[in-house]
Amino acid sequence: MARQSMEALVMLLSPARTVHRSLDVDGVRVFYRESVPDRDDAPVLLLLHGFPSASHQFRRLIDVLGSHYRLIAPDYPGFGHTETPEDFPYSFDRLADVVEGFVEGLGLTRFVMYVFDFGAPVGFRLATRHPEWIEGLVVQNGNAYEEGLSQGARDFIALRPQTPGAEDTVRELLTLAGTRSQYETGTSEPEHIAPDGWVLDQFFLDRPGRQEAQLTLAFDYHSNVERYGEWQAWLREHTPPVLIVWGSRDPFFPEPGAHAYLRDVPDAELHTFPTGHFALEENLTEIAPLIADFLTRVWK
Repeated sequence: MARQSMEALVMLLSPARTVHRSLDVDGVRVFYRESVPDRDDAPVLLLLHGFPSASHQFRRLIDVLGSHYRLIAPDYPGFGHTETPEDFPYSFDRLADVVEGFVEGLGLTRFVMYVFDFGAPVGFRLATRHPEWIEGLVVQNGNAYEEGLSQGARDFIALRPQTPGAEDTVRELLTLAGTRSQYETGTSEPEHIAPDGWVLDQFFLDRPGRQEAQLTLAFDYHSNVERYGEWQAWLREHTPPVLIVWGSRDPFFPEPGAHAYLRDVPDAELHTFPTGHFALEENLTEIAPLIADFLTRVWK
């Protein structure tokens, strides 16, 4: 662990250059961050963010690894700086459609994919559509198994628009207190979690139309659980290299969800950390070297 921390420190001393651009995909102006590595043939890591965040959740990871690897982090429709038409039909299928078009627009033909939270249902949709793109997976609290759902998560997923009080329940999660709790719950030392993340997330959540988009996505989340079997079958069939880094105190996706991957990809590398949902916020120095080593080994 000391060696890994030293490697992370060396990377931090030479932070990456990062560009910030937008790409038009079927009427959606997708904002994204991209590191500029020191070699043209650097391994590519596509970073798929979670709720209620956006590509800014990866800014520290990009600084640490981006000089040596090409890291690309888009904002989904309804998140971050991405601009979406007023009539955009929010669903996880449509988020995946836009990310698929984004990948094609950049001309990417293979990459390692980092899936976190919402990034798992978006990413696994991409993987089943284009298995030839996927060189490997980094899974960070990105669930694809029933045992990876806490009781609170199950209750939330069961909500439907017609359920009495359902909208109020979702909107409570979209408040500043709800957003902050997602960063701090389960952490070992909450005082080490910078407020920047949840404050910026809340800024975007409070923009016109964003809470309505999140309501629609919340009520569509059951569509992801219904496809778990399909994604597990994809893992068994394609057996990609998999690195699992998991915050074991995640109140939504508890640790059994990490171990469940080993049923379908028994050679996956599994590392758990005593933290919550946003594991990079507290354990970047331990996780970044694991990702760097994984990218170097699987990129052929």
